[in-house]
Amino acid sequence: MRNQEFQKTMSISFKYVTLFVLMIILTSCKDISEPITDTFPGFYTPANFPQPSYAFASNPVTKDGFALGKKLFYDGILSRTGLIACGTCHLQNSAFTQVGHAKSHGVDDGETEYNAPPVINLAWNEAFMWEGGVLQLDNFPVNPITSHIEMDETLDNVVKKLAAHPQYPSLFKAAFGTNEITSERMIKALSQFQVMCISADSKYDKVKRSEGAQFSTDEQAGYTLFKAHCASCHSEPLFTDSKFHNNGIVIMDPKELGRQNISLNPNDAYKFKTPTLRNAIWTSPYMHDGRFETLEQVVNHYSNGIIDHPTVDTSLNNPIKRGLQFSDTQKKQLLTFLNTLSDTSFIRRRLLSEF
Repeated sequence: MRNQEFQKTMSISFKYVTLFVLMIILTSCKDISEPITDTFPGFYTPANFPQPSYAFASNPVTKDGFALGKKLFYDGILSRTGLIACGTCHLQNSAFTQVGHAKSHGVDDGETEYNAPPVINLAWNEAFMWEGGVLQLDNFPVNPITSHIEMDETLDNVVKKLAAHPQYPSLFKAAFGTNEITSERMIKALSQFQVMCISADSKYDKVKRSEGAQFSTDEQAGYTLFKAHCASCHSEPLFTDSKFHNNGIVIMDPKELGRQNISLNPNDAYKFKTPTLRNAIWTSPYMHDGRFETLEQVVNHYSNGIIDHPTVDTSLNNPIKRGLQFSDTQKKQLLTFLNTLSDTSFIRRRLLSEF
């Protein structure tokens, strides 16, 4: 009798386990183009942030526009091979940048020219790419899509592929009113997704907004060091000034002239855009060419690794005291503060994830 009851219990348990597994499988296979729920927050400006630079008047963020942009961001259809998506090189779990590679790999395993920058708070950016060759977010996707070493596709061909796709015409209609697919609409949808990649819920943000968090003694000491020595380029609260600086790294490739490639001004030689330090613990490797694997290496560089060069930023190239020359204690305090810029909710936000 007991054996029969046991077998019956096991049979019921097995059915529930099977049902649970099937639910997981069905959930994981769910189409990422599904409509965003009614709780879609829309674009917002965090209380401790300035007003954004992006021109929302010409491209307001909508629930359906964002959903379309999200599907496009993760779809390899934008590339010639159908295998390389924006999300291939901009991974959410590494704050929307590449992980494990100094430089990203595009179609046919081609290596990109520079390290992939993170997609973070782009609505407040005034220039894009390491050299600043793009001044508007709506123009930014054109470069990777058409680059022979990234996606190697043409905008016209992408539009044709989207028009022939079974889902995209209806998604474009929901987002823009008609099922007409154009490169302009495609790029605007991508912008709607990217401006929603807002990271503003780190410990630093909670301290600045007086939301019950406080810096520890070491974090506060690191913050004081940061404001004295780093904030001129990594200015708060975005932790970038969106400008271009030569930060005194050893020149590995003389052809990588940085900002000079755009401005044609020799005084801009080897100057690159200041990257944001938000979520820095997840955006390794560092620098435009990904030469540093750890934040410790980055801090050591600024402390005693600055080289002499005519265009090195004056804050680093004092001939009497080159570099910032932090003590070991100060290095640890600075790294402790940088950890407060980590926004775990950002890299886990379901709204931004592929699945």
